[in-house]
Amino acid sequence: MSRKTWNSLDKPPLSEPVLEVVQSFGFELMTPVQTAAIPLLLARKDVSAEAVTGSGKTLAFLVPLLEILQRRHKETPWGAKEIGALIISPTRELARQISEVLAQFLEHEELEHLNQQLIVGGNSIEEDIVNIRQQTPCILVCTPGRLEDLFQRKGDDLNLAARVKSLEFLVLDEADRLLDLGFKTSVNNILGYLPRQRRTGLFSATQTTEVTDLIRAGLRNPVLVSVKEKASVNTPARLQNFYKIVEPEQKFLTLLQFLRSPTSNAGKVMVFFPTCACVEYWAEVLPPLLPGRCVLGIHGKMKSKRANVVERFRNTAQSVLLCTDVLARGLDVPEIEWVVQWDPPSNASSFVHRVGRTARQGNEGNALVFLLPSEDAYVKFLKLNQKVELSELEEECGEVSTTLLQSTVEQLHQLQAADKGIYDKGMRAFVSHVRAYTKHECSAILRLKDLDLGKMATAYGLLQLPRMPELKNYQGDGFIAPSFEVDLTKMSYKNVQKEQVRKQKLQTYGETGAWPGRQKPHMKRTESWDQTKKAKLDAKSKKELRKAKKERKRKAEAGEAGNKRKRKQQFTQEDLDELATDIRLFKRLKKKKITEDDYNKAMGIEDDDD
Repeated sequence: MSRKTWNSLDKPPLSEPVLEVVQSFGFELMTPVQTAAIPLLLARKDVSAEAVTGSGKTLAFLVPLLEILQRRHKETPWGAKEIGALIISPTRELARQISEVLAQFLEHEELEHLNQQLIVGGNSIEEDIVNIRQQTPCILVCTPGRLEDLFQRKGDDLNLAARVKSLEFLVLDEADRLLDLGFKTSVNNILGYLPRQRRTGLFSATQTTEVTDLIRAGLRNPVLVSVKEKASVNTPARLQNFYKIVEPEQKFLTLLQFLRSPTSNAGKVMVFFPTCACVEYWAEVLPPLLPGRCVLGIHGKMKSKRANVVERFRNTAQSVLLCTDVLARGLDVPEIEWVVQWDPPSNASSFVHRVGRTARQGNEGNALVFLLPSEDAYVKFLKLNQKVELSELEEECGEVSTTLLQSTVEQLHQLQAADKGIYDKGMRAFVSHVRAYTKHECSAILRLKDLDLGKMATAYGLLQLPRMPELKNYQGDGFIAPSFEVDLTKMSYKNVQKEQVRKQKLQTYGETGAWPGRQKPHMKRTESWDQTKKAKLDAKSKKELRKAKKERKRKAEAGEAGNKRKRKQQFTQEDLDELATDIRLFKRLKKKKITEDDYNKAMGIEDDDD
C-alpha cells in the first residue's frame, strides 16, 4: 500500500486545526494502517483494523477522533457534562501512553477545548469521580475494569451513562489483548451503556475468534482493514529476529554476557521472563553483577509502582527493563535496541507482540530468544505458526567456559546466602518457571520431561533443590551445589521486619520443637492452585446443573398447571351463557311463573305423538 501525505486526504479532508497539529509534530507521511483507516473513520464508517505492532495504530484513531469531535463542536459546542469519545485500552501502561500522546495534541490552542481524563485502576474510584466532575472531560482514556465500575456506580451524582449519550467515537485498542486478559464481559457491559449512533474503531495486532465475536457485538457493518508491512511477515519490516541455543545451566551467564557486550550496551534493552516471581528474583541479583547500568523490574502484581518504573526506563539511558507480558503490548520507547526473551512465550502470538516493542515506526530493532537444545524445533514452529523467521546469533554472547560458569554461580550463591529474602525469591522464581513451562501452547515441542531441572536450578544459582513433585525422582547430577556449608536456620533477612519475624519463629521453635505456621501431619494438605481452580469449576458446574434441573421442574409444573386451566376452560362463553339461560328457565318453572308447555317450548322440547 502506498503511503500518502496528511494533507492528501480528500474524502473528506482534515480540518485546518487538526492538520496543523499533526504537521507540527513532523509527521509527513502516513503509515499504511493510517492511510487505510483514517478516511474510512472520517467517512463515518465503523472500522476493524489489523496491523503489526509498531505500525502507527495510535495516530490512526487519534487523528479521526479529534477531527470528528472538532466537527461536532463547530455545529454544537460540547457541554460540560458531555463525553464525546472513549478510548479503552487493556493495560494501565498503554492507556497512560495514549493519554500522553493525546495530551500533546490538546496542548495546541485550536484543540484545547477538547480536554481529556485518564481513568485507570490504582487510585481510588472516588478520586476519579471527583476529577470527572471538576475537569468535565470530553475524552476518556481508560481501562475496561475501572470504566465498568464508573458506569455501575450508584449513590452519587456522576451518572456516567447520561454523559455518554452524545458519544461520537469509541476506540477499542489492542482488542485481542482486551479479550486475552478476560475483559470480554466488562467490554460487553460497557457497550450496553453506549448509544448505537456512534463511530467505533477496533484496532488489534491479530484477529482471533473472540475479536470476531466482539466485532459482531460492537460494530455496525464494519469495514475490515488488514495491513502488513510485508505480505509474508507478521513482525515490523526493519526488525531482525535472532535465536541462541544455550545449555540450561548457562542461560543466566549467557544473558549476563550479552548485556555486557558492545552489541547491547549502547541502547535500552527489554528482557521478558515467564512469571512475576522470575522478574522479582532477577531484578534483585542482576544489578550487582551489571554495575553501571540501571536495571528495573516490572510485572502485573505491581500496582501503583508500575507507572514510575516505566517513566524511569524512558528517561534513563542504556537501562535494562525486566518484565512479564504486562508490557508485551503498546509500550512505545524509541530507544529500545533489543528485546530479549528468557524463554519462548506461552503462546506464539505473544512472541510477535513482545518483539514489537522495538523497530517501531520504521526504526531498526533487534530481538533475541534463548532456546535450550531440546527446543530447537521452535524455530520451525514459529515460522509456520507466525511467519517469523529466526536467524542464529553468532559470537555476540561470548564463550562460556567451565571456570566462568562456576564463578558466576558462586556469585549467585553468595548473594542468596547473604540475604534469605533473595534465597526465597530464587526458590519461588524457579518453581514458578517450571510450572509455567508446563502450560506452553506448543507443548509437543517444549516438553518438561526433556529438561534437566538440576541444570535449570544451577542457572538460578539455588543453594538447594526445592521440594516439588517435578523433582521427586530427579537422579541427574547437573545441579551445582554451593562450595560452602549452608544452614538455612541461620540465614537472616536484610529486611528488618522479616528478620524480626524469623527470630520470633526461631525462638518458638526452640521452646516447642515445632516451627510456627508449618503444617502438622494430621492437618489437611493445602490444595495447589490448579486443584483449587478445578474444584471451583466443578462446584460451579454442579450449581448450574442444579439450577437447570430446577428450571426444568418449574417449567414442567407450570405446563401442568396450564393444562389444568385449559381443561377447566374447555367450555366457550356462549356455552356458559346458554347454560345460565336454561337454569333461569328451570327456576321460573319451579316457581310456577311459567307453564311446563312454555318451558318445553323455550328449551326446544316437543312431546312425542301418541
